[in-house]
Amino acid sequence: MTKPPFIDLSFAPARVQSRPSTDGGLVLSSALELEKPPSSVGAMLRLWATTAPDRPFLAERAPDGSWRTMTYGQVLAGVRSLGQVLLDRGIDAEHPVMLLSGNSVDHALLHLAALEIGVPAAPISPAYSLVSQDLAKVRYINDLLTPGLVFAADGAAFERALEALDPKMVMVGANPREGDEVLSDLLTTPPGPALEDAAAAVGPDTVAKVLFTSGSTGMPKGVKNTQQMLCSNQQAIAQLWPFLRDRPPVIVDWLPWSHTFGGNHNFNMVLFNGGTLYIDGGKPAPGLFETTVANLREVPATMHFNVPAGFAQLVPRLQDDEELREVFFRDLDVLFYAAAALPQHLWEQLEELSIQARGARVRMLSAWGSTETSPMATSVHFSIEQAGVIGLPAPGTEIKLAPVGTKAELRVKGPNVTPGYWRQPDLTTEAFDDDGFFKMGDAGRLADADEPSKGIVFDGRLAENFKLTSGTWVHTGELRISVVAACAPVVQDVVLTGHDREEVGILVFPNFAACRSEVGATSDTPTHELVADPVVQRAIAMGLNSHNERNSAGSTRIGRALLMTEPPDIDANEITDKGYLNQGSVLERRAELIERLYRGRGPDIVICDPSPGGSSLPRGGSVGSE
Repeated sequence: MTKPPFIDLSFAPARVQSRPSTDGGLVLSSALELEKPPSSVGAMLRLWATTAPDRPFLAERAPDGSWRTMTYGQVLAGVRSLGQVLLDRGIDAEHPVMLLSGNSVDHALLHLAALEIGVPAAPISPAYSLVSQDLAKVRYINDLLTPGLVFAADGAAFERALEALDPKMVMVGANPREGDEVLSDLLTTPPGPALEDAAAAVGPDTVAKVLFTSGSTGMPKGVKNTQQMLCSNQQAIAQLWPFLRDRPPVIVDWLPWSHTFGGNHNFNMVLFNGGTLYIDGGKPAPGLFETTVANLREVPATMHFNVPAGFAQLVPRLQDDEELREVFFRDLDVLFYAAAALPQHLWEQLEELSIQARGARVRMLSAWGSTETSPMATSVHFSIEQAGVIGLPAPGTEIKLAPVGTKAELRVKGPNVTPGYWRQPDLTTEAFDDDGFFKMGDAGRLADADEPSKGIVFDGRLAENFKLTSGTWVHTGELRISVVAACAPVVQDVVLTGHDREEVGILVFPNFAACRSEVGATSDTPTHELVADPVVQRAIAMGLNSHNERNSAGSTRIGRALLMTEPPDIDANEITDKGYLNQGSVLERRAELIERLYRGRGPDIVICDPSPGGSSLPRGGSVGSE
């Protein structure tokens, strides 16, 4: 059956150049030359404040539920005033502005003010202050940064972290403690000659941000993001997606600015193209997703960005709510996923919803990169039919496929790549190969070796792959995606087990909302009862049977599964606040559960029959029994 056409959008042609690398690999680059980018993020803001001063730039919910909106002209005025305040307080490039709280207009104003005068801004995951019990990460980051000023949207909410850090200078949005300055009181500060001098001194090599990695291995690393990195990245995006200038983007976005996806890709993309960003105070988490739904019901966006966990929660709402679906798809050009591969069932459901609402398919796009590449290194700017393809190199960026064991590691060189880590020169040296390429730790391969223009396929994390006792490698990336898709919708994510064992197993993080729906349970039903429910276990068993029928090899067949009742722990590095699971940390922290999984007893375990065509069945017994 022929699918309906895609919504028509302008894209750069998919053309790529290749050459052999000195280490026996392959180097790919775009055939499109990178045009000259703006000189700084501040230059982007000044452009739109001059050419479209009354156009809305930022909006957030006010206490009365209305949208507080600031135009480009108003944002520039606020940025200049706060830039002068920072200079008056003696804040300099060696003592960054540390922002503890999440996305807000005040956060954006202070963030842009720091960039305007050449002082690094360091947005920190709010979870490190509000969710963490020991505050270990935010203490570590504070000691590494030595910030000149610390900002929190609410002095009372962040009091525990502020007391622990004891910064020299604190600015808040509301509820100041004694001695705290209130940001709104400073927005009428007149800018002077010192501001003009500082702004004029900002150049491509000026460090604009220090963005901290998620800390998946040890403590977070502070990645230096220069003005050149941020500006060249947006220039490349604009060249690959010229439709952005055809209609300035409007987005409703929750993705945190403490991460490169939300803070560099999305925020800067709106700014570069003169668009409007509605700051979503919700997120795909219990108690917060309703806020997201309310915002999406009210604001028709032209692009929607999310992670797979977010799409998993959004799809059922779009299916059940015609009014929401109509508003969501009314002006939508693009659905964009990143941070992990989108399961195929969600992909197909989103396409079907688009067809229902628009009579055509909204483009599904993605990209690949990291905090160290600010973030886009490859981009999808052509039609794709399923997740996995991560696009082609961005203009100005080279991608090396370097041979590492049985895989090819993706390595990156270009103006979008970090010069290194904040005050950690040893880590900087280790991060680059002899040819000056940043070593990403991700594996990749060509979708078609004879036609490189069809794109690169993500091939898993090198560090997450492992061997069975047979000596066979288990490549976790594609296998995880396949298992999650087969067990949808009751499975949210899985972690693969089996290092030095005879068969592959999985630790299952259930989608508890879907599980409750399957069994007709209420929100009060304990999770340990849900995972032991025969209906839930049968759904997972059927999914594993389906997967195993198509994947009978020892390295791809799932032998057993243990259903988790405890969610992943951010303090233990098991998950980021974007919802990305860290396989290594989960395996280390839950080692005893893995032992129980391979002993094979417990009401929360599903064992797969090893015989051809065998069934997966729950294995009863008390939790922890042998």
